[in-house]
Amino acid sequence: MTLGETMRSRYPVGATLASLALLVSLQGVSAQTVHMMESSPSASAVTDGRSNQFFVRFDKPVDHIRSLLSITRDGKVVETLHPSFSSAPEVLFAQAPRLLPGDYKLHWAVRLMSGAEVTEGDIPFTVRS
Repeated sequence: MTLGETMRSRYPVGATLASLALLVSLQGVSAQTVHMMESSPSASAVTDGRSNQFFVRFDKPVDHIRSLLSITRDGKVVETLHPSFSSAPEVLFAQAPRLLPGDYKLHWAVRLMSGAEVTEGDIPFTVRS
């Protein structure tokens, strides 16, 4: 019999309670994490530059006031976007001026309404002429 088997056979209630406590703590962590579900442009999309609307949809409502959207090129911010407060609670939506041809990233940084830590990411896309 291994040490783990001995511990489980002698302390089944303690092991069950410890497992339950771990599960509850992990659920609390996942409740505080937001995941990006969809965006426009989508990752690695090639656009013609005519569309100037950008959105990122998440799996939970986000704090529109403390969330940020920006467009970067070669690591430098070329446009800071201002999310619309009238979009759905889980969507950041903004408009930008027409972009010149090139490779860009739509950068997002969001915070949940509960004030949980910031989650961020980049969505690469290309504008063709």
